[in-house]
Amino acid sequence: MLRTLTQEINPVYKKLVRFISENRINPMSIGLRLRIAQLQLPLTVPYRLAFGEQKRFDVILVGLRDEQGKAGWGEATILPGYTDETVEGAWAFAKEAAHVCHTASDIRRMASSAAKKSPFAASAFLTALDWLDNHPALRRTGRFPLLGTINGKAETPDLLAQEIETLIAAGYTTLKVKIGWDVDRDLKQVETVQSVAGGRAKLRIDGNQGYTRDQAIAFLSRLNPADVELVEQPCAAGDWDSAIAAKRASGVPMMLDESIYTVDDISRAASLKCADYIKLKLMKLGNLDSLARGLKMISDNGMTAVLGNGVASDLGCWMEIAAALGTVSTAGEMNGFLKTPVRILKPPLHTEGADVVLDGKPFSIDENAVVAHAVARAGNWPWDEAA
Repeated sequence: MLRTLTQEINPVYKKLVRFISENRINPMSIGLRLRIAQLQLPLTVPYRLAFGEQKRFDVILVGLRDEQGKAGWGEATILPGYTDETVEGAWAFAKEAAHVCHTASDIRRMASSAAKKSPFAASAFLTALDWLDNHPALRRTGRFPLLGTINGKAETPDLLAQEIETLIAAGYTTLKVKIGWDVDRDLKQVETVQSVAGGRAKLRIDGNQGYTRDQAIAFLSRLNPADVELVEQPCAAGDWDSAIAAKRASGVPMMLDESIYTVDDISRAASLKCADYIKLKLMKLGNLDSLARGLKMISDNGMTAVLGNGVASDLGCWMEIAAALGTVSTAGEMNGFLKTPVRILKPPLHTEGADVVLDGKPFSIDENAVVAHAVARAGNWPWDEAA
């Protein structure tokens, strides 16, 4: 009889084990403790964008701890002008979530309800769950190339040339050029970079929504296509008609970034045929599984994916690099961690030239760095307890 009972139980047990494994569930974890922090990370040099110069990163950091003491972390860096979210609103959301969420189900339910209004803030909680669950993507190893961002101006050609030469010497083969201020000056900026780079690097030109439709068409119609990989988001995120007009006027490939928040936006870009490239960011898609689905959808619709957030700490950059390994063929934009001297991860991300190298060793959070740069902290997992 015992043998018969064992035979009946074993298939059920195996199904339970398989379900737990496939869903990355910790069967011993019933409740979660949370801690959150609002960080201000200074930038080494101001970051020039069409909608304003940035001197720091405003980061919402989320930590989760299960009943076995295992921890997971996630971040959202709020950039007003890029997203409709504000630092104050994201912090208010994080405090509410830390107060009412006690399980992974609570977090997923609240994040789902906030996906449209506060996608960045919600992603900090969802990616902390990805870390806590030891998501397979975060176990990947390998090296991934980043692009180099140019901050210099054509008005100071010697300094600009020095910056470009330094990036190329370091191994960068894709360079990002910011535009979106004035068509004539922007064209001069691109021409200067093309002249100095001299075919040694591809140029990714980013408008950050700075142009009207007429300005975008004027810029694209006069742009020298030499070495230009693509032009990114010259017009407002919600202006799909201008995206179509810009694509028709352009002699180089076009990419959408700010217009893309969900997989529905990817489908819309494909149906309108207004983009050759689509850029995704983990903070907009929510978690690693949603990001993977988005990357696949881009490819399935005949477009090319670009991945990465240039405004994020090393925590968010690491997750995007891991997600990109083996799935993304273009240079990554997850170089925000290189813009600030502050490192949240221990050990720091390892770079070799323009590449980030992941060796599979586990990361933890540098609590001293968090405390040093926190302007607010909260949660029911006390900050005086070690992570």
